[in-house]
Amino acid sequence: MTLGYEKISFLNTPTPLQKLSGISEDLGINFYLKRDDLTNYGTGGNKLRKLEYFVKDARDKGSTMLLTVGGAQTNHGRLTGAVAAKYGMKAAIVAVDPYPGEMSANLLLDGIMGCPVYLVKPDPAKTESEQMSEGAAKVKEEWESKGEKVYFIPMGGSNELGILGYYDCAVEMNEQINGLGLKNVRIVTTVGSMGTYMGLQVGVWNEKLPLRVTGIGISPKPGGLQKFAKEYFDRVKDYYCLGITAEPGDFDCTSDYDFGAYNNPVREVREAIYYMGRREAIILDPCYTGKTFNGIVQMTKSGIIRPGENVVMIHTGGIPGIYTRHHRIEMEKELMEYIHII
Repeated sequence: MTLGYEKISFLNTPTPLQKLSGISEDLGINFYLKRDDLTNYGTGGNKLRKLEYFVKDARDKGSTMLLTVGGAQTNHGRLTGAVAAKYGMKAAIVAVDPYPGEMSANLLLDGIMGCPVYLVKPDPAKTESEQMSEGAAKVKEEWESKGEKVYFIPMGGSNELGILGYYDCAVEMNEQINGLGLKNVRIVTTVGSMGTYMGLQVGVWNEKLPLRVTGIGISPKPGGLQKFAKEYFDRVKDYYCLGITAEPGDFDCTSDYDFGAYNNPVREVREAIYYMGRREAIILDPCYTGKTFNGIVQMTKSGIIRPGENVVMIHTGGIPGIYTRHHRIEMEKELMEYIHII
């Protein structure tokens, strides 16, 4: 039980914490990867830790169906579909996105696991949030008319309950780090909807763990990441009646490496993906972990991450993203030199 809440433990945790010797040597730091891409359902990823709590809450409330929102290629949606399949529930995803012209990547996996995706045609007269809410309400009504009891999970599983998955992960990593005898460790994670970062940060502060948490944003936030983090933290603090306080400047997160948009094709990010693949045989994705790893490389080169520092990057999964059409086309152009006809 964490902060008074129970979960259904279905993950193969603790996930490995691996030192990447080649990249450590290249960058002059001690670089480790927390392999949350190796979690055991739906091709894996960070959202499964959050879903352990959501599935428990949904089942306790007698729900028979999970409903969530995101982009057409949402990783969280894919994993929501995965745990629904595992536990005999239905699931659906609502996305404010046009059909991308092909059923690939997460869309294909959603279909394999029997999870329908409802694509809402973008309406310039309404905000994306408004369209998602309206779409989710429509889908909820449709399925409840068929007799299902629908449990709604917000985008990315990023609410007060969702942070508990990475609160637990902070404790898990601290035990692994102690076992390795490491001191002064910086944990680096992607910041999207911020549930993973917030769970880690709240876990570190509330459990008084000797870890530093750095977040690398992958898309701009209105008012900046620190403002977004402060507002999220205040909701979490009030929800759990925590005796810790924080100001915007206490959140170590940066938007310097997001390249101005969400899930946009970026040459530097693809180069970071190729570098990781060719040096360590580990695959990153172009939306989340590729941007995060590129940020780590740039922070090391600029001296923000110091020589000899102990750095743990959380691999949050998302590997199906390399198969999305707009990313795949760019990579195919760059990698054709590796195709030889004999």
